[in-house]
Amino acid sequence: MNRPSRRRWLLQAAAAGLGWSLPAASARAGAQKEEQLSDAVRTALAAQIAEAPPPQPHFRDAHHFAQYWVWLATESARLQSRIPGFSVRRDFLQTVWYEAHRAGLEPALILGLIQVESGFKKYAISSAGAMGYMQVMPFWTQQIGNGDFASLFHMQVNLRYGCVILRHYLNIENGSLFYALGRYNGSRGRAAYPDAVLAARQRWLVAGGSG
Repeated sequence: MNRPSRRRWLLQAAAAGLGWSLPAASARAGAQKEEQLSDAVRTALAAQIAEAPPPQPHFRDAHHFAQYWVWLATESARLQSRIPGFSVRRDFLQTVWYEAHRAGLEPALILGLIQVESGFKKYAISSAGAMGYMQVMPFWTQQIGNGDFASLFHMQVNLRYGCVILRHYLNIENGSLFYALGRYNGSRGRAAYPDAVLAARQRWLVAGGSG
């Protein structure tokens, strides 16, 4: 059994033991590649992962508050067919909004990436072993987390890792979204994946919203 197949088998076995039902082939192939991180980068990324979960959002004025609610209501309606439960959908979108802004990213970009990566399936596992909404590779939990790869099925944890990793790749690529997205998918320099994410992003843009 090769390494990706064994990793996937172990993940499925662990998930079955926890009572989760996982799709057999629900996620896009491709994954982040493990890389050597300097001590400074590892420490900085680990600190970003370890910070507290999202607080309730605060806004400096009524205008920005209204923009946020326009965004939330619009995206909730768009996402209803994929995440039917209202409270789950609301919590998901509020967390996307927080984690994207925290990492200096656009919520529409993150939603587009999730659409392409997992189709909004919380328990998606790719053939390479990438996990969850943002298809995070388990090795990241060893490099910058607490080693608990199963936590990547936790919504907030998965979104935190995914946004931190994408921001890391943007920093490496000097702000080039094309190359950063390629790194995220393990296909740097090839256009298919960045093009798919950027096309999906268009669906999640909100006129007059804070996303």
